[in-house]
Amino acid sequence: MLSKKAENIPPFHVMEVLERAQELERAGRDIIHLEIGEPDFPTAQHICDAASGAIQSGDTKYTHSLGLLELREAIVEYYNNKFGLSLVPEQVIVTSGTSPGLLLVFMSLLEQGDEVVMANPYYACYPNFVRYLDGEPVFVHTREENGFSLEPDAVAQTMSSKTKAILINSPSNPTGHVMSSATLQGLAKVANDVSDSDSGSISNPVPIISDEIYQGLVYGAEDHTILEYTDNAFVLNGFSKLYAMTGWRLGYLIAPLEYIRPLQNIQQNFFICANSFVQHAGVAALRGPQEHVRKMVATYDKRRRYMLKRLREIGFKVRSEPDGAYYILADAREFGSDSLELSRRILEDADVAVTPGIDFGGGAEGYLRFSYASGLENIEEGMRRIEEFLL
Repeated sequence: MLSKKAENIPPFHVMEVLERAQELERAGRDIIHLEIGEPDFPTAQHICDAASGAIQSGDTKYTHSLGLLELREAIVEYYNNKFGLSLVPEQVIVTSGTSPGLLLVFMSLLEQGDEVVMANPYYACYPNFVRYLDGEPVFVHTREENGFSLEPDAVAQTMSSKTKAILINSPSNPTGHVMSSATLQGLAKVANDVSDSDSGSISNPVPIISDEIYQGLVYGAEDHTILEYTDNAFVLNGFSKLYAMTGWRLGYLIAPLEYIRPLQNIQQNFFICANSFVQHAGVAALRGPQEHVRKMVATYDKRRRYMLKRLREIGFKVRSEPDGAYYILADAREFGSDSLELSRRILEDADVAVTPGIDFGGGAEGYLRFSYASGLENIEEGMRRIEEFLL
């Protein structure tokens, strides 16, 4: 018999949209994909060569469960040089993408009924991870007029003796919001000065879990990490977005030293290690040429500005311009309050795949998420089709 947990986990709507779009393509339809968060750029050649070289040399065995030392050194070099930190390789666990890293953190922190505070809208999978491990997500509703910013005072009001972590994501999926230095500093202070809002009693500081997978994809905003403001944090990052390596499944977790051994034990039991030759590709990504990254970011910014202009012309409301990642969360209530139904109609009748806002929580219902991780010609045609369909 199927477990209750398996029965209750909801679908990931963006994947449902993608899979339906692929069905239509197999039937001969020409679909414009603006739904999926996947770079349309190829992985840089020097990264591919590093993986190929590792395979050719027979480097296809298990690695240390924490990951190749060379890669962990490259990761801390990147963070230390970019943000002025003093991390050490022993704080890093290399994972098969960021999702296993998030699972490791929650497995190490949560007991039944423990709470994790997060923004609403949120990345669709966050509350599902928490609930599957018998925790409870606690949502802080954010406002588009404020850039969907997770305000420290609002977070403080939701915290209690059951709070085991604050989960943040910057640059954000689905909003494209980039947290400011002041916001991150404020959240670090709230996490450190915990009091139970019900009883007023003081409890131990709670860690901040910071999903930084879109780090580097910023347009005019300042790039930050939570580690600039607190050591009591778990940072998730990887290579999927900035280095166009989604299918390589390579990520990492940076954690306080005192958590590393139990995290390592979990890694050994559940995952053993990340792919060996893919880890060599990660070293090449961090230590190799970066010009392709700079060009990619400039291209995204050009697409971002064009898509913002066209969405507003069509009648979508975007009250606060996103300045990171490659998403625009647009208010579509002018055209219908049911985002799932609206996205279905746009796909079936206009041949454009977009993501329904309800995927990201009640705070995004009535919105659609548009991805500009697609060529400008595709975006232009997608906007033309949507405009023709809606108007």
